[in-house]
Amino acid sequence: MKRISTLLLAAALILSAASCKKNNNTMSNIDESCVKSTLDAFHDKYGDRPDLQDRLTRGVQQAAALWTAEDGTPAEFQEFCLNHFVADSAALQAMADQLERNMESLWGCFNKMTVDLNLPIHVDGPAPTELDELFGAYDPSAHFSADMFQQKIAFIVVLNFPFYTLEEKNTLGKDWSRQQWAYARLGDLFTARVPADVQQQLTAQLSGADNYISNYNIMMGHLLDEQGNKIFPDMALITHWGLRDELKTHYNEGDEGLAKQRMIYQVMRRIIDQSIPACVINNADYDWNPFSNTIVGKEGKKDDSPAREQDVRYQTFLDNFHAMQQVDKYNPGYPTAIARAFDEGMEVSYEEIERLFDEFCSSEQVGEVAKLIEARLGRKLEPFDIWYDGFKSRSTLNEDDLSALTRRLYPTREAFATQGMPSILRQLGFGAEKANFICSHVTVDPSRGAGHAWESNMRTDNARLRTRIGKDGMDYKGYNIAVHEFGHNVEQTITLHDVDHYIMKGVPNTAFTEALAFVFQTRDLDFLGYKNDDPKKEAMETLDIFWGCYEIMGVALVDMYSWHWLYEHPGATAAELKEQVIKIAQEVWNKYYAKYLGEEDSPILAIYSHMIDSPLYLANYPYGHIIQFQLEQQLKGKVVADEIQRIYPAGRLTPQHWMRHAVGTEVSTQPLLTAAAEAVKAL
Repeated sequence: MKRISTLLLAAALILSAASCKKNNNTMSNIDESCVKSTLDAFHDKYGDRPDLQDRLTRGVQQAAALWTAEDGTPAEFQEFCLNHFVADSAALQAMADQLERNMESLWGCFNKMTVDLNLPIHVDGPAPTELDELFGAYDPSAHFSADMFQQKIAFIVVLNFPFYTLEEKNTLGKDWSRQQWAYARLGDLFTARVPADVQQQLTAQLSGADNYISNYNIMMGHLLDEQGNKIFPDMALITHWGLRDELKTHYNEGDEGLAKQRMIYQVMRRIIDQSIPACVINNADYDWNPFSNTIVGKEGKKDDSPAREQDVRYQTFLDNFHAMQQVDKYNPGYPTAIARAFDEGMEVSYEEIERLFDEFCSSEQVGEVAKLIEARLGRKLEPFDIWYDGFKSRSTLNEDDLSALTRRLYPTREAFATQGMPSILRQLGFGAEKANFICSHVTVDPSRGAGHAWESNMRTDNARLRTRIGKDGMDYKGYNIAVHEFGHNVEQTITLHDVDHYIMKGVPNTAFTEALAFVFQTRDLDFLGYKNDDPKKEAMETLDIFWGCYEIMGVALVDMYSWHWLYEHPGATAAELKEQVIKIAQEVWNKYYAKYLGEEDSPILAIYSHMIDSPLYLANYPYGHIIQFQLEQQLKGKVVADEIQRIYPAGRLTPQHWMRHAVGTEVSTQPLLTAAAEAVKAL
C-alpha cells in the first residue's frame, strides 16, 4: 500500500470575487468592482495582449477569492497584483524553476521529518511509547499553507499560475506542452486555506487510526474450533491483510484447509460486528473459539460472555470522518472528503468510478468465472471464495516450501536490499547502471504493520520499502508484499528522478502506482526461479486479475457508500455507523455476490482495514487492476524495463492523458471483460 503525502491537501477553488464566498472562516474583502478595476489597470499597463488575457483573468479572480482583510485592503490587493504578475515568458519560466527548487526542498524535508518521527511506529522494534505516538501524530508541514499565504508566496503562485479544473485539464491538456502542464500543476498548489491546527488534528487522527490497525493482530495458534482443537500454528496475523493472505494459502489442503478457511471467515465476521472479545486482540493469554465466542484463560478458566471490543473499529472510522469534516469548510471548491478523494485526488469522478465498478460486477463474465472456480474446487462456493487464489502459479505450490526458500535467500533486510532488489530489476530487463541507481534510492525496513511503501519528495532522499521480516528471515508472505512494495518504489524513484519538471513528479493518482506494484507482484515466483511454461498461463493470469477486481470493487463500493451515508447522517454514533456499514456491505453483497458465493447478507466486504486507516483509498485498488491489465497488454512481447522507462517519466498527467500516452487508449474495463470471456473458454 502506498502512503499518500499530506502536503498537497488543497482542493480546487475557482470562485469569482463577486461570489464573496467564505474562506478561512472570514469573508473575502475583494469585491467584483475591485477585480474589474484591477483587470482594467492591467489593460492600461499591457494593452491588448491575447497571450495574457486568460492567465490574468483567472489569476486575479482566484487570488481575490482567497484574499482576506488580514492580507490587506482592496487597494493593497490591486497594488500586489500589479507588482507581482509576471508578463515576460522567460521571467515566468525562471519563477517556475525557482518555485520547483524550493518546493522540493520544503516538501522533501517535511517528508523526511515525518518518516523519521514515525520510525518507532512503522518499523519493527521495541514497542512504541506514548511519546513515540505523539511524535508520529505531529505533522511538520501543518503550517506550510498558512505560512505561504502569510508570506504572500501563495498569492504570487495563484496570480501567475492559475488553477484549471479537471474538466479543463482533460479538454485542454491534449494540446499542452510539458511546460504548460508544469504551470497547470503549479496552479494546483494553493487553492484553499486550511488552518494549521485543523491540518494537525487530521494528521493526528489518521496516525492514531494507522496505529490502531498496525497493532490489531489475531493469535492464530490460540484459536479453537468447535471441538476445542487448535488447528493453526503459533503466529500473529494482522487484520485484515494477514488473515486474508493466510486464508488464500489453504486452497490445496482438502477438508483440513477448508476448516481453516471457515474459521478465518468466522474471525472476520466477529471483527466486523465487533463481537470479538477485546482481550484476544494482539494478546496470546487467551484461547478463543470464534464460533461460540468463548475464551479460556491460562489457568483453564472459561468465559462464555467475554467483554467485546465496544465498537472501537467504528469509532475510529467516525473520528476520521469528523476530522475530515473540519477540513471541508475550508474547501468550497471540493467541500467533502468524497469530492477531494475522487475529483481532486484521483482526478476521476465518484460517478465514473461507480459506473465502472457496477459495469464490471454486473457483467455476465462474473458468473462464468464463478462456475469455473466452482468446478476447480469441486464444491459450492462460499463467501470467503472472493479470495480464491487458484489462478496464481503459486496455487499449486506449498507455501511452507516457498517460505523456506525466501528465508534462505533473504534472512535479513540487507539481503533483500543488496541481492533481491537488483536481481528483480535485472530479470525485468533493467541495465546494471539503472538497476543500481534505483536500488541505491530505496531503503528496506522491517515493518511493524503489514507493509507499505513510502515515497521520497526530494532527490537526495530515499524511498522506503517496509515488509514483515521475522527473526528467521523473510517468509513468503513478507516476500510477496516486498515485491509489491518494490514496484511502488521503482515508480517513486523513476517519477522523481526522470521526470522533466519536479512539479510533475509522481503519477496521476495512487491507482497508477498500484498498477506497477501489481505488475511486479504477479511475477514474484518468476523472480524466485519458478518459470511457468504452461500454455494456459496467460488465461490464468487474466482470470486472477479479473477475480481480484471483482473482489475489491465491492469492497470499494462499501467504503464509498459508507462515507456517502455519513455525510447524510453527520451526527451518527459509532453503533449507528457499525449498523449501517454492515447493512451497506450486505446490500452490495446481495446485489453482486450472493448469487455466486452461496450466502445472503454476508458482511464480509466490510473487513478491509483500509476503511479504517486510509479513508476513501480503496477505489484505487480495482482502478489500479484495470490499469494494470491494460499495461500488461502493452507489455506483451516487449522488455518490461524499457516500457516502464518510456511510460512512467510522463509524470502527473491526468489519468486519461497518461493512459493515452502509455497504451494508446483511455481507462476501460472492456479489455479485461473481453479477455476474461476468452480465458474461460481456453480453460
